[in-house]
Amino acid sequence: MADRGPDKARLASPGASVDDPAVEAQRALLARPSISIRTRISAVFVLLFVLLVGITISAVFLLLELSTKQQFVEKASNFTFEIQQARRFEKNFFLYGTNLSDALANIQTAHNYLDRDAEEMRAVVGVTKYESMMQSLLRYEQLLERLLDRKAGPADQAAEATDLRRIEADLRKHGAVLVSDAQEVIDRERMTMHSMMHTAMVVAISYLAFMFFVMAYAAGLLIRAVLRPLGRFVRYTARIGAGDYSPILPTRKYRDEFSNLAIAINQMLHELTVRQDQLLQSGKMAAVGTLTSGIAHELNNPLNNISLTTEALLDGFDDTPDEDKRRMLQQVATQVERASSTVRNLLDFTRKPQAVFTRLSIAEILDSSVKLIHNELELGGVELELNLPADLPEVPGNPRSLQQVFLNLLLNSVQAMPDGGRLTIGARPEGDQLRVDVQDTGMGIQPEDLEKVFEPFFTTKDPGQGTGLGLSVTYGIVEKHGGKITVDSRPGEGTRVSVFLPLKRDEQDRRDANR
Repeated sequence: MADRGPDKARLASPGASVDDPAVEAQRALLARPSISIRTRISAVFVLLFVLLVGITISAVFLLLELSTKQQFVEKASNFTFEIQQARRFEKNFFLYGTNLSDALANIQTAHNYLDRDAEEMRAVVGVTKYESMMQSLLRYEQLLERLLDRKAGPADQAAEATDLRRIEADLRKHGAVLVSDAQEVIDRERMTMHSMMHTAMVVAISYLAFMFFVMAYAAGLLIRAVLRPLGRFVRYTARIGAGDYSPILPTRKYRDEFSNLAIAINQMLHELTVRQDQLLQSGKMAAVGTLTSGIAHELNNPLNNISLTTEALLDGFDDTPDEDKRRMLQQVATQVERASSTVRNLLDFTRKPQAVFTRLSIAEILDSSVKLIHNELELGGVELELNLPADLPEVPGNPRSLQQVFLNLLLNSVQAMPDGGRLTIGARPEGDQLRVDVQDTGMGIQPEDLEKVFEPFFTTKDPGQGTGLGLSVTYGIVEKHGGKITVDSRPGEGTRVSVFLPLKRDEQDRRDANR
């Protein structure tokens, strides 16, 4: 009986697109006919059991048949023995004139054997042969009785001698026929028994060979049904552990327990992707929290300017020349645009990014990130140095995701320099990658903490000063872009974080990134 697969309603979240590769993979996995491993293995063992029962029953019937034939051979041997004894006493009579009654007794015993086993004898030798044997036995018995009667016969010696010779010849003739027929029956049954034993041996060897092929098939079935899928799922888990969350697709024409496992893993991958997106959004909100003071300052300045200009315009509206009014309104519009730009940049950053990769300029991404932390730099007394060549090549990536990467790195660097310092941002091609370095002159990181900096919720900041999500989210984004990130730091000398982004992406990378 096939196991039931997961409920189709659980295959995708309510917001999942019908064209999502994960949904398509689940549909493909469920569309195949279901043949469970349990059913196939059970069928093999049922077949083996039926074959074993058949062979056992055949062996039992063969033994019963052999036992029956053995008993018949014993009966035929007894019959033959009585005939041979009668012949022996017959010869003694003609040689010594004795034991004729004993011969007649043996023949009567043989007659009783033949009557008692008449059905078996007819089944073995046939009705015609049985009747012939019975006629020969009766004739032999009659001749013995006649010979026994002749002992008290007439005194004509010549006629008696002639009659004795004729009776002797008939006795020898019918006695030889009886012995020959009885021996023929025994030989025939023995040949049948030998044939049955030979057949049993051939069947046993054939069954052994057949069982070898069946066991080989069963072993192959177990390998195909269990070991090979296990190997595939080991590779799947290794791929997932390496960060590749692409869904598992069907590899066979039918569905079994491993298909249900694949469906469950695909569901898990879908949930992991959703949770990863939520983690990215949480990292953004954490960065927004850090930016709050700078954003408030960035908004308060234009709002104060707008307020002062508006009050001055209202107070002297009637006495102010039209040219001054126009200039003051222009200042208000400039401050409104400044505030709107700040809010727009913040909304663009916090909005959930679409999973679209395009060719983009890292210089523009870095410039927009620096603008978001401009007030943080001023308030922290941090001097910024940008080393961005004009001919930097474009890289494939998601703009908002990469902006989050560099914003997290810039905020970490600013916070690592509470007493001010220098923040240096540089970029240059390096092989088939673009390298971006974010270097500060802050407090640095202890050696024992370096290997933990990318772990979620790990932070060296004071309680309430950080969530520990920034570098973890950054690591995940960079890895999703097919790149890598490294940290080089010494306590008291500062930290350098290097981001390596590929200049080209193959088709598999694009498919993984757009999941």
